[in-house]
Amino acid sequence: MARKTTHKIRLMKKKGKKIVMLTAYDAPTAAILSEMGVDMILVGDSVGNSLLGYESTIPVTLEDVIHHSAAVSRARPNCLIVGDMPFMSYKVSAQQALKNCGLMLQEGGAEAVKLEGGSEAVVDIVRSVVDAGIPVMGHIGLTPQSIYQLGGYRIQGRTADMAEMLVKQAVQLEEAGAFSMVIELVPSETAKLITETVKIPTIGIGAGPHCDGQVLVLWDMLGLFEDFKPKFVKKYANVRELIKNAVSEYSQDVRDGKFPDEAHSFEMTEEETGRLYGRTKPRDD
Repeated sequence: MARKTTHKIRLMKKKGKKIVMLTAYDAPTAAILSEMGVDMILVGDSVGNSLLGYESTIPVTLEDVIHHSAAVSRARPNCLIVGDMPFMSYKVSAQQALKNCGLMLQEGGAEAVKLEGGSEAVVDIVRSVVDAGIPVMGHIGLTPQSIYQLGGYRIQGRTADMAEMLVKQAVQLEEAGAFSMVIELVPSETAKLITETVKIPTIGIGAGPHCDGQVLVLWDMLGLFEDFKPKFVKKYANVRELIKNAVSEYSQDVRDGKFPDEAHSFEMTEEETGRLYGRTKPRDD
């Protein structure tokens, strides 16, 4: 399968083809997603919630995301790899953004970066990063890095005024050179209007069916978390139960002396065994 590029992702919208995006944080998972024809892999700052034990994405560092992005890139997936720029890694200045986004590509192996926010300041930074030759995916609606300012994980764009503001942000991000954008946790009507207004692909998460593509955190859709059950996540498997059952069976086999058995052990030849026991006598005590 030919490797996906930002150009091919943009063409998918023109051709009316839905775009499939999932998160990944390691090489084996990236290889599976590539094998199954996923279009884009997001090495998200959601690694903080999914793997690192944080309650939000705020503590995630640039080094964290680069580390996991590099692991994903080593799998050489056919998917486009997008590295998520974590909290305060790009908003201080355009110079900071250029340096850190460059590191995401150089050291993390990403082929594009995702920047949250649609303010004038963020749009200016997006323009600078794009002008430097680094593809940028925008992110509007709920922006998890701003949850303290937003008052938590709340649906955005529920009023006509708020929806119009999000449309304006989307247009500005497009004009700044973003090749696509994530729309998170907004009403379907708002996401539909944004998708119809901009020419670049929109990738929804909790934004209804009208976006050009969809993204989910892989661990959520695989059912690895029992307590986290947002409405917009469809659970396609119950991997948590599979793991629990496997660990339970393994533990019982070990305690019962059933594992390892001959099929899972190595043996010396009879000759070498004889020589060994001929030289070494078991202790009586």
